[in-house]
Amino acid sequence: MRRGFRIWMAYSLLGALHVYIWWRLVAPLPAPWWHLGTATVALFGPSFPFLIKRGKQRPRAQARPWLLVGYGWFGLANYLLLGAAASHIAVAFGADASIAAATAVTAAIGVAGYGLVHVARAPTVVRVRVPLGKLPVPAYRVVHLSDVHIGALIGRAYAEKVVREVNALAPDLIVITGDLIDGELRELQEHIEPLRGLRARDGVFAVTGNHEYYWDTANWLAHLRSLGIRVLHDEHVVVGGALSLAGIDDATEDVARAVAGRDPALPLVLLAHYPRTITRAVLAGVDLQLSGHTHGGQLLPLGWLARLFDPRVAGLGRFGDTWLYVSQGTGFWGPPMRVGTSCEIGLLTLVPRP
Repeated sequence: MRRGFRIWMAYSLLGALHVYIWWRLVAPLPAPWWHLGTATVALFGPSFPFLIKRGKQRPRAQARPWLLVGYGWFGLANYLLLGAAASHIAVAFGADASIAAATAVTAAIGVAGYGLVHVARAPTVVRVRVPLGKLPVPAYRVVHLSDVHIGALIGRAYAEKVVREVNALAPDLIVITGDLIDGELRELQEHIEPLRGLRARDGVFAVTGNHEYYWDTANWLAHLRSLGIRVLHDEHVVVGGALSLAGIDDATEDVARAVAGRDPALPLVLLAHYPRTITRAVLAGVDLQLSGHTHGGQLLPLGWLARLFDPRVAGLGRFGDTWLYVSQGTGFWGPPMRVGTSCEIGLLTLVPRP
């Protein structure tokens, strides 16, 4: 009963938002744009949940066009909604309704188009220096990947691109902070295979994110190990004689267990999918927490909403004696768009604190 009510509420909200888009951006337009706009909103507005459901019910190759259309419209509709609100305000201040509507629609299409092109580029290497006390080496290079989301819309070609970029950086260590995959192993095994080629002097380590638990988790974790990726389950290891590396499962998030017994003479780095884990990391004496999950908001201004749930959405920040670095995500989820954010490969150079 509750699930049915939530679905009804979601569909009602979706319908109301599309009616608002039509009212502010289509109704003021002259023919034939009125007819074209009405047909577009009527076709794609209710189609979003249908297209996504159809896509998820089909094999990867067949699902891709359904999901591209469904998620593509979702991304565009976000900016049409913002444009509708801007048009509404402009008209309230005396602007011509048809000109305001046409301007808003053009801007929304332009922004969404930019987002599509931007996400198709190679991931951006974001370079950050982090001073850590007790670091026993002059510098230690960590490549941080997160939220790659290899699935229906991200496949082998993108994975190969990421591996080339990462290996060219010659890191000491590679870490992955969850949401690496987004689908069934039987369909994605070929597409994740390039990750076998990741190379770092001290190895490749990962933790689970929430998306790892949407599929066959046990088989996925076993397969990741076969690729040379060690998944940390509420535990820690010493890497390169330079630092203690701890990692928590998304399902348990047991920070205390992960860091228990660690060498206090070495800096402690924690892999945790959610940035909000930082409150427990500070209490556990973590020197640096690496996280993802937020995608940096992926589509501005959604990043502003993400700040309601996490203490940091992207980049480096300080919380007491603990650093927190949040990746914008190496891939994307949902709309194949990036606006105001970038697909990111993080290169963190750890240096001794003066």
